[in-house]
Amino acid sequence: MARRLLFVTGTRADYGKLEPLALAAQQAGFAIGFFVTGMHMMGRYGETRLEVRRFPGAEIHEFHNQREGDAQEFILSKTVLGFSDFLHEHRPDLVVIHGDRVEALAASIVCAMKYIPSAHIEGGEVSGTIDESIRHCNTKLCSAHFVSSEPARQRVLALGEAAANVFNIGSPELDTHARPSGVTLQQVKERYAIPFDDYGIAVFHPVTSEAASIGAQAQSLFGRLQASGRHFVVIAPNNDPGTEDIFRVLEGLPPERFRLIPSMRFAYFSELMRHASAMIGNSSAGVREAPFLGVPSLDVGTRQNRRASGPSITPCSAFDVDVIDRFLTESWGRRLAPDTTFGAGDAAARFVQVLQQASFWERPLQKVFADD
Repeated sequence: MARRLLFVTGTRADYGKLEPLALAAQQAGFAIGFFVTGMHMMGRYGETRLEVRRFPGAEIHEFHNQREGDAQEFILSKTVLGFSDFLHEHRPDLVVIHGDRVEALAASIVCAMKYIPSAHIEGGEVSGTIDESIRHCNTKLCSAHFVSSEPARQRVLALGEAAANVFNIGSPELDTHARPSGVTLQQVKERYAIPFDDYGIAVFHPVTSEAASIGAQAQSLFGRLQASGRHFVVIAPNNDPGTEDIFRVLEGLPPERFRLIPSMRFAYFSELMRHASAMIGNSSAGVREAPFLGVPSLDVGTRQNRRASGPSITPCSAFDVDVIDRFLTESWGRRLAPDTTFGAGDAAARFVQVLQQASFWERPLQKVFADD
């Protein structure tokens, strides 16, 4: 019987990273399932559970873990209960968890308590918010680690994880960007009603530790984008505290210059980014995917603090109007050499190679701190 892998996904962003791994594992003979929750289930954010449902041949399990405006700790507790109930009926051979969201933390807690093997994707990253603490918690709870870079691997080792359980495979979403998207830019523009030929992509998420000022940050940033006279495709923010303040700014932007979209299919987003003149905001796409594609990016604020650097990335505060204006003038449309710091687009193949090793499935479930 094929080993069963369960992928936990709560957002459009983590699904873009998990999908290539799940596809490769399925092609290698593993049975695939998804536990779908979080923003996926919310209409305001594009009801992206429908995207997960399109995955061929997978068992899909959906769970509503929140209402609009629920506190993060409430979402965490509700997800722990829901995921625990699910695992009481279904016991996969491996649960695959990504990143630093509360849904990932809930899954990590339940797997650790039930002694179910779990694999954490992209541990060892640093950022400027509570997300980093959640990510490191997931590292200590999960039994195996698939990191995206050598610095991330070293951080996971510093947290006391055994070197035999840490695998540097690169960042999985780059697999999608490394191959043809399967759609044309014209198809993307038609599907999402994007009228612009020359455009930037803007994504600005809340920062949980800066909820009191996030609205002012959004007002400053998008005020400069509006003053530039350029056109932008704006992807809606996630649902962390502060999102309402950002939405108020976005909904006041002139629609003839700003196309606001709740969410996009990943292949379509990849094609859109390939042709963008710039990536702007505080999404990880600006410090991972944009550099990989050679697209200049403006990394705004602290959300991606210390996560990446390079010639294509310009860091700034949302209130650094001179830096923002200079970027929109001097970096707009300037193509750079691809950056492979986070991998070359073969993470899924590396992931499967590890899963196909008999030793991976023979590791003890009781973890110990590796002092060396």
